[in-house]
Amino acid sequence: MKKENVIVVIGAGSIGQAIARRVSAGKHILLADLRQENNDSAAKVLSEAGFEVSTTIVDVSSRESVHALVETAMAIGGITGLIHAAGVSPSQASPATILKVDLYGTALILEEFGNVIESGGSGVVIASQSGHRLPSLPAEQDKALATTPTEDLLSLPFLQLDQVKDSLHAYQLSKRGNSLRVKSEAVRWGKRGARINTISPGIIITPLAKEDLAGPRGDGYRRMLEISPAGRAGTPDEVGIVGALLMGQDGAFITGSDFLMDGGVTSAYWYGELAPKPE
Repeated sequence: MKKENVIVVIGAGSIGQAIARRVSAGKHILLADLRQENNDSAAKVLSEAGFEVSTTIVDVSSRESVHALVETAMAIGGITGLIHAAGVSPSQASPATILKVDLYGTALILEEFGNVIESGGSGVVIASQSGHRLPSLPAEQDKALATTPTEDLLSLPFLQLDQVKDSLHAYQLSKRGNSLRVKSEAVRWGKRGARINTISPGIIITPLAKEDLAGPRGDGYRRMLEISPAGRAGTPDEVGIVGALLMGQDGAFITGSDFLMDGGVTSAYWYGELAPKPE
């Protein structure tokens, strides 16, 4: 019997699905989400489009849960792809929860899947333009975010809640940490013949983004889009195109990299009309 090639998709939302559709033909998709209803909805769409799909529950902030996900995937076949698109946004969660899910959870996934990824395998982590909105950190903080052992990560002094100002600051630190962590993990993954990269999307129209646009931060988000060079939000399919490049043979020379795709919002933030005014 032919050994299955497994693509693990963590976070069953629009972006994870969009990448999965482009890289999973002839492979087995294992969808993992915190909520079974999200898994069921995504599995229906993907299976009706001809993909072979299984589902499981995962809490990315729990080592036991992430390890169980790895075991579930390996029971199906060899893990040749990882798409990590789960997380919480500043409008959804407290600073402590954001750091636990988005920062620690991502480090945990990179560690656990980096132990078992097949030679020739590849992965993408969905970070955020927010990681590019944070001013440069001291070199020692960059290195700490990249290389501190996973279980010690949340004990770093500059991540304590008296240092992290609010949920947005926690999110920016987490997403900066994701891209740095991937840069470091790319070295370890490379020893297994595998690659790992991050994508840092801007505002992509998903159900969550629609909630954010209708919420208390909505005016700011709309202004970002209006002033950005592209003048619009992105679509999950556009992220899917970049994800397919990074995970496929055309991206075989790309690893440890972060791809900012935000319609120029970050450019406008640092050098255009969105730039913070001097005090």
